[in-house]
Amino acid sequence: MSKPNKKPVRLHLKVKGRVQGVYYRAWTQETAQNLGLTGWTRNLADGSVEIMAEGPRDVLETFLNQCYQGPVRAQVKEILSSWEKPQSKSQTFEIRYGA
Repeated sequence: MSKPNKKPVRLHLKVKGRVQGVYYRAWTQETAQNLGLTGWTRNLADGSVEIMAEGPRDVLETFLNQCYQGPVRAQVKEILSSWEKPQSKSQTFEIRYGA
């Protein structure tokens, strides 16, 4: 049995569907903080939500799976994801406003 990978990585997400006006960013922030992740989330002009999260890959995989559900009123249709090198600039997970 292999050990979980605890090396930090960055997960970049673009969440599409009914994800604005349904508290998706606030839900994302709370979920990320509960998992001990750092990063940010923001609304995009095309109606999607962008998320940049950093932490251990196994925790980020859990986070990604939860993002498909989102808050009660959200309707996630698609999530585009990419794995990147961590930049570790943030100590928190914040909601950003504007592009």
